Amino acid sequence: MQTKIVEKVVEISGFQVSGLQVRTRNADEADNATGKIGPLWGQFFVKNLPETLPAKTGDGKIYGVYSNYESDAHGLFNVTAGVAVMAASAELANISIAAGRYMVFDCEGEMPAAIIEGWGKVWSYFSGETKYQRSYLTDFEEYQGPAQAAIYIGIK
Repeated sequence: MQTKIVEKVVEISGFQVSGLQVRTRNADEADNATGKIGPLWGQFFVKNLPETLPAKTGDGKIYGVYSNYESDAHGLFNVTAGVAVMAASAELANISIAAGRYMVFDCEGEMPAAIIEGWGKVWSYFSGETKYQRSYLTDFEEYQGPAQAAIYIGIK
Protein backbone atom coordinates (compact mmCIF):
# COMPACT_ATOMS: atom_id res chain seq x y z
CA MET A 1 0.00 0.00 0.00
CA GLN A 2 1.50 3.31 -1.06
CA THR A 3 1.21 6.26 1.28
CA LYS A 4 -0.59 9.25 -0.20
CA ILE A 5 1.64 12.30 -0.24
CA VAL A 6 -0.01 15.52 0.84
CA GLU A 7 1.28 18.36 -1.32
CA LYS A 8 2.17 20.72 1.50
CA VAL A 9 4.04 23.76 0.16
CA VAL A 10 5.52 26.51 2.33
CA GLU A 11 7.47 29.72 1.73
CA ILE A 12 10.82 29.81 3.55
CA SER A 13 12.93 32.85 4.33
CA GLY A 14 16.59 32.16 3.77
CA PHE A 15 18.77 31.29 6.75
CA GLN A 16 22.33 30.20 7.51
CA VAL A 17 23.50 26.78 8.74
CA SER A 18 27.02 25.93 9.99
CA GLY A 19 28.35 22.44 10.53
CA LEU A 20 30.28 19.58 8.95
CA GLN A 21 30.11 18.84 5.23
CA VAL A 22 30.80 16.03 2.75
CA ARG A 23 30.32 15.62 -1.00
CA THR A 24 28.58 12.44 -2.16
CA ARG A 25 25.97 10.96 -4.51
CA ASN A 26 22.94 8.78 -3.86
CA ALA A 27 24.50 5.75 -5.60
CA ASP A 28 27.40 5.85 -3.10
CA GLU A 29 25.03 6.20 -0.15
CA ALA A 30 23.18 3.00 -1.08
CA ASP A 31 26.33 1.04 -0.12
CA ASN A 32 27.41 1.13 3.54
CA ALA A 33 31.07 0.79 2.48
CA THR A 34 31.07 3.99 0.41
CA GLY A 35 28.40 6.02 2.21
CA LYS A 36 29.57 9.29 3.74
CA ILE A 37 26.36 10.65 5.29
CA GLY A 38 26.24 8.21 8.23
CA PRO A 39 29.82 8.94 9.30
CA LEU A 40 29.18 12.69 8.83
CA TRP A 41 26.34 12.55 11.36
CA GLY A 42 28.50 10.43 13.68
CA GLN A 43 31.19 13.13 13.71
CA PHE A 44 28.56 15.84 14.14
CA PHE A 45 27.36 14.24 17.38
CA VAL A 46 30.86 13.24 18.59
CA LYS A 47 31.87 16.91 18.32
CA ASN A 48 28.61 17.85 20.11
CA LEU A 49 27.99 20.66 17.62
CA PRO A 50 24.37 21.26 18.67
CA GLU A 51 25.66 22.35 22.08
CA THR A 52 29.04 23.89 21.30
CA LEU A 53 28.53 25.82 18.07
CA PRO A 54 28.93 29.56 18.68
CA ALA A 55 26.35 32.00 17.28
CA LYS A 56 23.63 29.35 16.99
CA THR A 57 20.05 30.54 16.92
CA GLY A 58 17.79 29.95 19.88
CA ASP A 59 15.57 27.22 18.41
CA GLY A 60 18.22 24.49 18.75
CA LYS A 61 16.99 22.57 15.70
CA ILE A 62 19.40 20.36 13.79
CA TYR A 63 19.51 20.49 9.99
CA GLY A 64 20.78 18.24 7.24
CA VAL A 65 21.26 20.47 4.18
CA TYR A 66 21.64 19.23 0.59
CA SER A 67 23.23 21.75 -1.78
CA ASN A 68 25.62 22.42 -4.65
CA TYR A 69 23.92 19.83 -6.85
CA GLU A 70 25.97 18.72 -9.85
CA SER A 71 22.79 17.95 -11.81
CA ASP A 72 19.83 16.14 -10.28
CA ALA A 73 19.15 13.31 -7.79
CA HIS A 74 21.77 11.15 -9.57
CA GLY A 75 24.73 13.56 -9.52
CA LEU A 76 27.10 14.73 -6.79
CA PHE A 77 25.89 17.07 -4.05
CA ASN A 78 27.04 18.46 -0.70
CA VAL A 79 25.51 17.40 2.61
CA THR A 80 25.93 19.63 5.64
CA ALA A 81 25.01 18.41 9.15
CA GLY A 82 24.57 21.54 11.20
CA VAL A 83 22.54 24.02 13.17
CA ALA A 84 21.05 27.38 12.27
CA VAL A 85 23.37 30.25 13.14
CA MET A 86 23.18 34.03 13.28
CA ALA A 87 26.66 34.37 11.76
CA ALA A 88 28.87 32.08 9.69
CA SER A 89 31.48 30.02 11.51
CA ALA A 90 35.16 30.48 10.60
CA GLU A 91 35.97 26.86 11.57
CA LEU A 92 33.08 25.01 9.92
CA ALA A 93 31.27 24.68 6.61
CA ASN A 94 28.59 27.30 6.06
CA ILE A 95 25.58 27.06 3.78
CA SER A 96 22.75 29.47 3.11
CA ILE A 97 19.30 27.94 2.74
CA ALA A 98 17.80 29.54 -0.36
CA ALA A 99 14.65 31.56 0.25
CA GLY A 100 11.67 30.31 -1.72
CA ARG A 101 9.01 27.64 -1.99
CA TYR A 102 9.54 24.20 -0.51
CA MET A 103 7.44 21.06 -0.55
CA VAL A 104 7.38 19.43 2.90
CA PHE A 105 7.52 15.69 3.56
CA ASP A 106 6.83 14.84 7.23
CA CYS A 107 8.74 11.95 8.79
CA GLU A 108 7.84 10.25 12.07
CA GLY A 109 9.40 7.26 13.76
CA GLU A 110 12.79 5.92 14.74
CA MET A 111 15.67 7.80 13.12
CA PRO A 112 17.41 7.33 10.75
CA ALA A 113 14.87 4.83 9.34
CA ALA A 114 12.07 7.44 9.26
CA ILE A 115 14.18 9.99 7.36
CA ILE A 116 15.37 7.31 4.89
CA GLU A 117 11.73 6.36 4.29
CA GLY A 118 10.94 10.07 3.83
CA TRP A 119 13.60 10.38 1.12
CA GLY A 120 12.06 7.34 -0.58
CA LYS A 121 8.79 9.29 -0.73
CA VAL A 122 10.60 12.33 -2.15
CA TRP A 123 12.25 10.30 -4.94
CA SER A 124 9.01 8.48 -5.69
CA TYR A 125 7.01 11.71 -5.86
CA PHE A 126 9.45 13.50 -8.18
CA SER A 127 10.13 10.46 -10.40
CA GLY A 128 7.05 10.99 -12.57
CA GLU A 129 4.86 13.81 -13.80
CA THR A 130 4.17 16.10 -10.85
CA LYS A 131 2.56 19.43 -10.16
CA TYR A 132 5.89 20.73 -8.83
CA GLN A 133 9.46 20.50 -10.15
CA ARG A 134 12.57 20.43 -7.95
CA SER A 135 14.84 23.48 -8.11
CA TYR A 136 18.02 21.62 -6.97
CA LEU A 137 19.28 24.71 -5.10
CA THR A 138 18.93 23.68 -1.46
CA ASP A 139 16.89 20.97 0.22
CA PHE A 140 17.00 20.26 3.92
CA GLU A 141 15.95 18.02 6.76
CA GLU A 142 14.73 19.77 9.89
CA TYR A 143 14.90 17.58 12.99
CA GLN A 144 12.07 18.60 15.30
CA GLY A 145 12.52 15.94 17.99
CA PRO A 146 13.94 12.46 18.54
CA ALA A 147 11.23 10.82 16.39
CA GLN A 148 10.03 13.69 14.23
CA ALA A 149 11.56 15.46 11.24
CA ALA A 150 10.54 17.10 7.98
CA ILE A 151 12.23 17.09 4.59
CA TYR A 152 11.96 20.39 2.69
CA ILE A 153 12.45 20.09 -1.07
CA GLY A 154 13.07 23.32 -2.98
CA ILE A 155 10.60 23.73 -5.86
CA LYS A 156 10.40 26.06 -8.87
